[in-house]
Amino acid sequence: MNPIISAIGWHMVGAASAASFYAPIGKVKKWSWETTWAVAGVFSWVLLPIGVSLVLLPDFAGFYGRLDSSVVLKALLFGCMWGVGNVNYGLTMRYLGMSLGIGIAIGTTLVVGSLVPALAHGQILSLFTTRSGMVTLAGMVVALIGVGVVTYAGHLKEQQLGLTAEQFNLKKGLMLALMCGIFSSGMSFAIDAAKPIEAAARQLGVAPLYAALPSYVIIMGGGALVNFAYCFGRLALKRNLSLRADWSQPAGVNTRNFSMAASGGIMWYLQFFFYAWGASHVPEKLGYVNWMLHMSGYVLFGGLVGLALGEWTKVRRRSILILWAGMIIIIVAANLVGLGLAI
Repeated sequence: MNPIISAIGWHMVGAASAASFYAPIGKVKKWSWETTWAVAGVFSWVLLPIGVSLVLLPDFAGFYGRLDSSVVLKALLFGCMWGVGNVNYGLTMRYLGMSLGIGIAIGTTLVVGSLVPALAHGQILSLFTTRSGMVTLAGMVVALIGVGVVTYAGHLKEQQLGLTAEQFNLKKGLMLALMCGIFSSGMSFAIDAAKPIEAAARQLGVAPLYAALPSYVIIMGGGALVNFAYCFGRLALKRNLSLRADWSQPAGVNTRNFSMAASGGIMWYLQFFFYAWGASHVPEKLGYVNWMLHMSGYVLFGGLVGLALGEWTKVRRRSILILWAGMIIIIVAANLVGLGLAI
């Protein structure tokens, strides 16, 4: 298969997994959000990254013991940065509502996560001085337009369904959305900083398709530190929250909740599993397009999942047409990026 088609295809698979992960988590009942998120995180940030690396690496402990400590520290800290973005995610929804919060956060992380690594590697000029770069840049601009259109459609949906932010505050919400977008782009920075770990895995004979996966043990470990600290801190300090109370539910409820939270966590991990597959087909000098494809795909499939789950059933036809227009614009953007890679 053409490597460009493979790259876009795998990025879309990962984005679809990211857009769908909350469907099973939303079915968890009688547990606090903190307990649900922590259980999902055990799978997405700990068990799966470690389990995959145990399968891939002939000497798990030796591999990580031989890594350059400065590389590990950078990947870990950028992972922590990404974790802070995750924590801010819920606060963004509280003050702006789902659509505006997600749209602004995703738009910000798309731009920051795509352009900053390119700037750090001296590749930014190629976006403006080469035909390939200009077509790719056009794709990124079109993707942002598509994200904006989908966000607007979602905002119309919330207005028509009477859905409002828990504590709407435009000024505070915008600040948090921008912070969420900037900190969430830490995953893009972490993946970039962990390139030496990927190279070390290749030297051991790990196939290019899987070589980036061992770095997730470090990156997601950083994210886990922040998220677990937040979840267990709130469970310990908030009077209306209790880990013991959550787990005191009937066995059937706990089993269902655990299964749903674990499923969501597995789907959350799979987005980056397939991100690695997509990135393996993109030349390193054009690596900045990977994050753009992932983020725009996230918005695209978020819209499709919402339609499939019936979230738009009682929404006016005009708003649904605007949603479809935004999703088509994102598809055009992905094709522009593919054209830029092919030139």
